[in-house]
Amino acid sequence: MRIALTGSTGFVGSNVAKVLQLRGHEVVGLVRTKASLPWETKLVDFQNQDSIQSALENIDAVVHCAIANDFNKLMQDRPFAFDAYVGMTSRVVRAAVASVSKPIFISSDWVMDGTSHQTLETDPGNPVNIYGFLKAMGEQVVRDLAPDSGATCRIGGVMGFHQLKDEGPRSQDVGFGYFVTTLVRELTAKKQFAVWGGDKVNKIATPSLAAEIGAQVSLIAEKNAVGTFHLVGDDAISRMDLAKMVCEVFELDTNLLIETDPPVAELFPAPVPVDTSLSNAATKQALGVGPTSLRTLLMALRKEYESGTPSPVTLA
Repeated sequence: MRIALTGSTGFVGSNVAKVLQLRGHEVVGLVRTKASLPWETKLVDFQNQDSIQSALENIDAVVHCAIANDFNKLMQDRPFAFDAYVGMTSRVVRAAVASVSKPIFISSDWVMDGTSHQTLETDPGNPVNIYGFLKAMGEQVVRDLAPDSGATCRIGGVMGFHQLKDEGPRSQDVGFGYFVTTLVRELTAKKQFAVWGGDKVNKIATPSLAAEIGAQVSLIAEKNAVGTFHLVGDDAISRMDLAKMVCEVFELDTNLLIETDPPVAELFPAPVPVDTSLSNAATKQALGVGPTSLRTLLMALRKEYESGTPSPVTLA
């Protein structure tokens, strides 16, 4: 297939692009500025639906991964936040429908309010902060504009390595983002690692592997699957228990782990959902995916760490 991506230079997007290529698909990165990437690129004005639609000519599916990563700016500039998420998603999905390309939207476990455990795919969400609200609005855009072709993929606690850069934009955040790779890097260097705890962090999630997300996105495109999918691992886990399991799989020293509250400067400027774990049972049935235990995903991550090549569990 010929599959376009927004956000192909980002952490999740670069992994999805790389795995799609490994699956034999042609990848086209939709970019704002000229970039030399390991896949074809097309310059797009994301403020203009016609520009997006033109770039989607002869494209079978478009994966919308792009996000605005500055969460403080989302709070301070609401018009920017709404357009960067909901407005852009609307333009991408409308362009996809007009060009008969399948829209695949990458959403988040933060659409949930954090009060339920391993929430089902049928739950529409109940966000407690602006990021979750914007992602939930994006999901509704897909349901409204592409009811017969659109797919929404909720992800969370994404583990993996950026395919274009040495590091991600943050070393750790109050979600599970960038947590595992930072832990591996610090403990490999024999440095102490602080696992953030307390009342202002996301305490439980179902971590996913970026490469595995790419593999399951590939299945969604190939099967023309429609609806909401949870591209997460099988196991819900706390931050500290995840850190300890990482140490087991990567053979690192658990004595270097400590638990602290996050630095004040790193706190999210709004409430944070406590338990964002998602069920993946319906997703696995729809896509024909087998077990993806957290330990198996971590072993695949170690293989990637040692080989430099994304190693999805599905389609391996």
